[in-house]
Amino acid sequence: MDSIERIKKFSNANGVAGFEQEVVRLFAEDTKGLGELTVDGMFNAILRRSENTGKKPVVQLDAHSDAVGLLTQAVRPNGMLKFVTLGGFVPTNLPAMKVRVRAKDGQFYPGVVATKPPHFMTAAERNAVPQIAEMSVDIGSSSREETINDFLVDTGCPIFVDVDFQYNEKKRLLFGKDFDDRLGAAAMSEVMQQIAGKDLGVDVVAGLSAQEEVGLRGAYVAARKIEPDIAIVLEGVPADDTFEPDWLSQTRMGGGPMLRDYDTTFIANQPFQNYATGLADQLGIPYTRAVRTGGGQDGAAIGNWKGVPTIVVGIPVRYEHTPYNWASLSDYQNSIKLTTALLERLDKATIDGFSAF
Repeated sequence: MDSIERIKKFSNANGVAGFEQEVVRLFAEDTKGLGELTVDGMFNAILRRSENTGKKPVVQLDAHSDAVGLLTQAVRPNGMLKFVTLGGFVPTNLPAMKVRVRAKDGQFYPGVVATKPPHFMTAAERNAVPQIAEMSVDIGSSSREETINDFLVDTGCPIFVDVDFQYNEKKRLLFGKDFDDRLGAAAMSEVMQQIAGKDLGVDVVAGLSAQEEVGLRGAYVAARKIEPDIAIVLEGVPADDTFEPDWLSQTRMGGGPMLRDYDTTFIANQPFQNYATGLADQLGIPYTRAVRTGGGQDGAAIGNWKGVPTIVVGIPVRYEHTPYNWASLSDYQNSIKLTTALLERLDKATIDGFSAF
């Protein structure tokens, strides 16, 4: 499977927090034969590399399988679905969004986040910011009874963004949904394939963690099971190049991986961060560094648990947490190149140096 086909499959897969099974199955198929895979009841998938010895420092690779989405809270009398969000949506990005609703029997139904036609809106309604609690998903039903009895959709049914992946070969651009963090998941799978059979100075365990979008929950569990000595988080990160001035833009599509120094949950281990940027400079891999005033990612859950040196290798994504994302294939490939190069060079002495004072 080439990179484009892999990204397409991961992007098109349905997986919101608590309903990551489809993404886990895809990861299992894509990494078959590379090591021992275990999946827990939270749908965290942990792949221990076949070549691991149990005698070397453990590097945890992390990516998360869930994406932002919705969850049916109740069925309204008119048959529409009242929902809650799974992850951070801006209310103005939801109206008219196309979705797929998974019924209790596993069947999928198309739906749309319903909007009132402008013909019927008052001036106040046209200017008001919509409230998520007042929104509904319409699957074509006309009554509560029809939705529950015929469509088999009720409380607890997941609702996924419905967008098909596309690739612009001329510009090497990726367009689709859920690049946060399906790009990271696909990249992690590809890294594990690239290091297969290699004699490394570390043992490598890949953790495809669940429920990142609702509080980094899976990463806390995965880190305790893996017990890493060091960690690299592969994450689709929000690009800022469409609204920040050049001097302040720190995550640019086409600018290479973003190495995050700080966000509201996380501070990177600076010796490890500087080692990674130095290696990128040596290999001619473009990158940016970022200090963020918002956001969070699995590096906080892993690093804060055991105090292990942790960095984030971010793949820039335009319009994260909306239905439609842009990304550059070159950023994806350079993130894999940098991560693989790190794994090929890390050893106990180098890792111990990241904790020196």
